[in-house]
Amino acid sequence: MELNIQQMLFEFLGGLGIFLFGIKYMGDGLQKSAGDRLRDLLDRFTTNPLMGVLAGMLVTVLIQSSSATTVITVGLVSAGFMSLRQAIGVIMGANIGTTVTAFIIGIDVGEYALPIIAAGAVLLFFFKNKKVHNVGQIVFGFGALFYGLELMSGGMKPLSSLESFHDLTVNLSSSPILGVIVGTVFTVIVQSSSATIGILQGLFSENLLDLNAALPVLFGDNIGTTITAILASIGASVAAKRAAAVHVLFNLIGTTIFLILLKPFTLLVGNIQDALGLNPEMTIAFAHGIFNASNTIIQLPFVAVLAWIVTKLIPGEDSVLEYKAKHLDPVFIEQSPSIALGQAKEEVLRMGKFSIHGLEETHEFLKTRLQKHSDNAIQIEDALNNLDRKITEYLIELATSSLSDHESEEHTMLMDTVRDIERIGDHYENIIELIEYLQANKVKITEPAMADLEEMFNLTISTVSESIQALDHNDKKVAAHVVQKEEEIDKMERRLRKQHILRLNEGLCSGQAGIVYVDIVSNLERIGDHAVNIAEAVLGEEN
Repeated sequence: MELNIQQMLFEFLGGLGIFLFGIKYMGDGLQKSAGDRLRDLLDRFTTNPLMGVLAGMLVTVLIQSSSATTVITVGLVSAGFMSLRQAIGVIMGANIGTTVTAFIIGIDVGEYALPIIAAGAVLLFFFKNKKVHNVGQIVFGFGALFYGLELMSGGMKPLSSLESFHDLTVNLSSSPILGVIVGTVFTVIVQSSSATIGILQGLFSENLLDLNAALPVLFGDNIGTTITAILASIGASVAAKRAAAVHVLFNLIGTTIFLILLKPFTLLVGNIQDALGLNPEMTIAFAHGIFNASNTIIQLPFVAVLAWIVTKLIPGEDSVLEYKAKHLDPVFIEQSPSIALGQAKEEVLRMGKFSIHGLEETHEFLKTRLQKHSDNAIQIEDALNNLDRKITEYLIELATSSLSDHESEEHTMLMDTVRDIERIGDHYENIIELIEYLQANKVKITEPAMADLEEMFNLTISTVSESIQALDHNDKKVAAHVVQKEEEIDKMERRLRKQHILRLNEGLCSGQAGIVYVDIVSNLERIGDHAVNIAEAVLGEEN
């Protein structure tokens, strides 16, 4: 039989493309159905490593991608919403969750792939309901996944008659290390362990590989999938880099253990295949499931050791700020409302310091146009929203307790202050969007205008800092100074608007640049208003 190389390549690569699209499309549909609940699930239910494992499994089953779960986890660690130890549990769970794809592939529904795609298309194109659309996306992606696999299997079939491929499989059987390297490299290229394990299932079902050769490739696939987490951690915090390193270390340790136990493991998988009468695809799925579940059971008790190792491997101060609420203990609400009020104030002050940091990052973004400053500011804005929600819920609960008149006044003042600080975050986020508009549309702001913005930014940041300082120490003098500074900001805003009109009349700046400039000035002025609200609350409380 003559090999048609072009047809083989086209079928394999086209099938791989459709398979990857199917997984991504199905995952996106599942993610849209779940909304922000996935992130909340990871954020909320990772109190200890075991809960982290369960949360990681569940999220990965829902979005059909361990890489996506790990990337979300790296993001949560980077944003300070999750500790390294919690992240280790989630990463272990993601490794177990990803085996579900292999089990789905093991259920041989390849011949029904096209009708499933058709059903998905009907739901996508003939219904206007968003929920039905999401279900259509899941069904379409599911069908595309199997259609891609069928094409890949068809493309690989003729390899059995190729002498060189036969030699390679013999080498893979006799050299497990080579199998691990092949699996790792291929997964790094494809960036999806589900795809490479799907290909492995195809090769095994076509008798192109035996179990001795297939299992080391399977181990390599698990190492290769860590590349996504490594890429996600580039430029992220030290903690995020450590989380990515744990993913690599976890799979390397697991692979080493299973290579040492390769003969008994191969026997075990063979016995399970015979005892349960499994098809070849399901055999690989079981091997994958046993490998990742055992790996997690072995390493879960050593979470602290893994954390210690990566901390030594990746030294450096952890620059991550604790963005989660630190002081809001519900016990105090019932036992001592006055202490609870003090705790709430501490949290409001932390929130205020974050808002100053976010403003400074926005200022840096305006000056340098470096993306990292924008990312940091947006991350802090996320944290401000989270703290706003948590503090407000805590204060509402506290309102049901018996508070003295003075405490009631302070309670009201804190409620107002939380809202003001959250609004400061919204305004600097507006400024970031305006700067991004400048970048995207290559709009230039003149040097005199930039100098004016620099001056106003510095004045606004110092005003917000002083308002938080006044709140912290209940300092009437500093609060009065904030009110004076805010008047300066108002005067500056009027002056900058006039100067801008003069520049426009002289043809020194474009209309586009002018709109952005005025909007930035306006947002800074409103930030000043919120700072003065905080100061006035302090003055009112003193009175």
